[in-house]
Amino acid sequence: MIAIVNYRAGNLTSVKKALDHLGVKCEITSDPEVVTSAAKIILPGVGHFSVTKMLDASGLRPVILERIQNGIPFLGICVGMQWMFQSSDEAPSISGSSLLAGNCERFPANVKSPHVGWNSLACGDRSLLLRGVHSGSFVYFTHSYRAPVVNSTVARSVYGGEFSAAIEQDNMFGVQFHPEKSGNVGLTLLRNFCQL
Repeated sequence: MIAIVNYRAGNLTSVKKALDHLGVKCEITSDPEVVTSAAKIILPGVGHFSVTKMLDASGLRPVILERIQNGIPFLGICVGMQWMFQSSDEAPSISGSSLLAGNCERFPANVKSPHVGWNSLACGDRSLLLRGVHSGSFVYFTHSYRAPVVNSTVARSVYGGEFSAAIEQDNMFGVQFHPEKSGNVGLTLLRNFCQL
């Protein structure tokens, strides 16, 4: 079973519908015990980075981190991916998980923010998550802050400069875009995650 973590910040229903469409058993939950027993974890997220403090208040943060440390596949979506980094300028007083080094920054003033709509990916060829997703594929974004390009970056996108569109390191995966809103490309990605 895949746990879709509810911390009052995600496109929970859309993510669940996409997984239901793929015939995957999943559950929306804010219960740490359910997350502890899940085979995989998805952390969606929409909105301000400060919502991630609910992961601390609910006791979900240490459970998620322990499960990741134990090798359970984890997928962060949008704010869920940004939480994988150390911090975000959107809420400097709120710590990310520090699973990855780096800080998320606001788009520069010379482009409209938030970045909303379809944009293309530049993909590498070493990603398990992006198997069958080709460079130039379009996916749906909606965000005002962006993750840096790091060693774990497996797909990039360009808007006011280059940023990480997808990251992958061991059992940890993250996407800045919304696979649940990205048509067949998004379903391919989610299917790949479910098959890990």
